[in-house]
Amino acid sequence: MSPFLNANGVPYLFDPLLVPASTDAGIKEDTPDQIIARPLARDDHRTGHLSVLAGLTVAPDLSPAAYEARFDEMLARPDTYYVLVFEHVPTGKIIATATLLVERKFLRNAGLVGHIEDVSVDASRRGKNLGRRVIVALTEIAEKVGCYKTILDCNEGNIPFYEKCGFTHKEFEMVKYAQ
Repeated sequence: MSPFLNANGVPYLFDPLLVPASTDAGIKEDTPDQIIARPLARDDHRTGHLSVLAGLTVAPDLSPAAYEARFDEMLARPDTYYVLVFEHVPTGKIIATATLLVERKFLRNAGLVGHIEDVSVDASRRGKNLGRRVIVALTEIAEKVGCYKTILDCNEGNIPFYEKCGFTHKEFEMVKYAQ
């Protein structure tokens, strides 16, 4: 069980104090009190987390029990999973999300590497600076937890966006899907 609970007593995936205070600032067309950045909560199945992720790829709707089981698996690996969400407070719906996965290395003096994955913004909210805020916040969290670098994979068309977030293009990704 997480020691970090929301106002309803539902567990967060990680300590909310890791979320940079500046994350909520600078979001176009919304006041800071309308959108909050926070860790994923165990009951975010009901707030549209999977709907936002469906903007990336095929994301079958998990049952609440399956969603909570996956959350619990992530929670059981402390200091590894940091799923950040942006919640639209008036509706209680998630409008953006991304994951920081911390890899433990033997290289670099047993260093840590942050991997940003599953960056997604609700289609109706794109162009309002949310994607940039998610990336910047997760990069700051990676630095706070001791990662010596943060990396991500993206489509070629998204390279300019990630460059604006402070990333540089380096090397290539290869993939082989299980059959």
